[in-house]
Amino acid sequence: MIEIKNVSKSYIKGAKIIDNLNLEIKDGEILGFLGPNGAGKTTVIKMMTGILEIDEGDILVDGKSIKDEPYEAKKNIGLIPDSPDMFLNLKGIEYLNFIGDIYQIENSERIKKIKELSEKFDMYDALNEKIESYSHGMRQKIIIIGVLLHEPKNWILDEPITGLDPKAIYDLKIMMKEYAKKGNVVFFSTHILEVAENLCDRVVIINKGKILFLGNINELKEKMKENTSLEELFMEIIEDD
Repeated sequence: MIEIKNVSKSYIKGAKIIDNLNLEIKDGEILGFLGPNGAGKTTVIKMMTGILEIDEGDILVDGKSIKDEPYEAKKNIGLIPDSPDMFLNLKGIEYLNFIGDIYQIENSERIKKIKELSEKFDMYDALNEKIESYSHGMRQKIIIIGVLLHEPKNWILDEPITGLDPKAIYDLKIMMKEYAKKGNVVFFSTHILEVAENLCDRVVIINKGKILFLGNINELKEKMKENTSLEELFMEIIEDD
């Protein structure tokens, strides 16, 4: 479980990009995080994972404060960032072994998981190539494999579908569903409302650092006018803010 409690963040003094945000992400839940560009989605994710400091409030990861117990909290987090352009000078296998070392994954189990996941994402033959030679989609895949390698209790994904081919998108969505069924948290931001509709137990719509809607898809549809699409409803909620 992840609990966001009264969290605020300012980049310029007096101008809050996140304003007193409260949100609970339950075990076994897939929660979609929606909002226009600049709404504060990536800022929230960076605070959840300890990349950015929290100005006010706190975030608890399975009861561990990301502010006061960052090491313990981060052990239970797997992050897929919005940009996969990192560790470019490493080979794919070197990156995965680096992740395995950080999370102290036993060698035989590590070898098994790397083979299984890299074959699933059609990356096995590219593991001995440098990440800088990968396409955007391949870089995204190697980051996803690295996250899945240590089976975090809380899976946080920032626009994870961007750049993936149709098969990889399908495989990732299946994994997200299976992960949540095991009692884990799956929290992801997306611009694709169709994905949120088909995948999420609940969705959050955020704009200007504040939550405008929190609920399941049926509750969202109840707000819809006749023959109104989810896209039109989303725009209506954002424009009314």
